[in-house]
Amino acid sequence: MTQNIMEIKFSAVSQNQAFARVVAAAFTAQLNPTLGELTEVKTAVSEAVTNAIIHGYDGYENCEDKQDDCHWVYLRCQIANNEVLIEIEDKGRGIDDIAAAREPLYTTKPDEERSGMGFTVMEEFMDEVIVQSVPGEGTIVKMRKKIAE
Repeated sequence: MTQNIMEIKFSAVSQNQAFARVVAAAFTAQLNPTLGELTEVKTAVSEAVTNAIIHGYDGYENCEDKQDDCHWVYLRCQIANNEVLIEIEDKGRGIDDIAAAREPLYTTKPDEERSGMGFTVMEEFMDEVIVQSVPGEGTIVKMRKKIAE
């Protein structure tokens, strides 16, 4: 059984969304994915990181009690056999209603022309998407994708 794990954290700023895509793609590349599979992983990571930055921390000032963790995004990747497992975590505001947030076209920022398709895109491109969130504590998005052999 082949296994490899990595974890990074980076500032929750929009410029790092592209960085996260590249890191996840480089890590996934060891499974020799097709270009399509790699694009799907990159797109799903991009959506999850964007959600963490835009929705997790935007305007979130409740950081006094967790200054070491606030305004960071955590990216964890693991390879086991021919699957990549990816986690994106923030310590921000959390999601009040996960089921509603996962509905296509749902957005908490309609004035900013957000499409509300982030979770839908993740679910389309990954084999499994699990969302864990506690209001006031943050969100973890866990994604799994099997790479064809």
